[in-house]
Amino acid sequence: MKSDSATPAEGRSSLGESAYRALRARILEMTLPPGHQAAEGELAAQLGMSRTPVHEAVLRLQSEGFLEVQPRRGIRVLPIDPTGMAETYEILIALEGAAAARLAAHPNPEAARLMAEATEAMRTALAEGNRRAWATADDAFHRALVRGCGNARLARMAGEAADLAQRARLATASLRPEPRGSAEEHARILRAIEAGDAEGAREALAAHRQRASAEILHTLSLPLMRLAGH
Repeated sequence: MKSDSATPAEGRSSLGESAYRALRARILEMTLPPGHQAAEGELAAQLGMSRTPVHEAVLRLQSEGFLEVQPRRGIRVLPIDPTGMAETYEILIALEGAAAARLAAHPNPEAARLMAEATEAMRTALAEGNRRAWATADDAFHRALVRGCGNARLARMAGEAADLAQRARLATASLRPEPRGSAEEHARILRAIEAGDAEGAREALAAHRQRASAEILHTLSLPLMRLAGH
């Protein structure tokens, strides 16, 4: 009979996973921006954990390219690599395009409602000059798209790529031109989905992501962004 209580090893693993998720979220949300340095003990205190699970999380994040461990100096959050982000956007365009086509072929009213609400929230945030709220609403549109497409594996893979894209979006938001066309591009995607036009939805999604990613990748290549990571 299997015990309901966790073993010490399972408990350590769970704490390590919690530390990993918490630190990864702070990096993706730019709470820990590129170039940020901290001792592991400092991170452990912030998370209210011991150093062991935090150390496990740090090693995992280092292997994923989010940070580097500096002997006797703690960790440093690495800058966003434009080449890696370009590859991420290629993956994201393919996956989100497939999700848009699936939604057009298999309507999901709840997903469409969430996408419409996110689009309106983008317009409101832009009118108020709130770039961070705009980026959050933009991300919500794309999350609703992939989560509502009816393919859980596709949604999970797209979600991982979208995490990285959101970090790049937040990092560059204040340096890019005002994104006045994004809400209309989202509306165009949604119209194609609601019309049952699978290829039209796929093409509208690709055009939107390609245009937006070109702006973000250009901004990431600027000397100011490269210096921010050092």
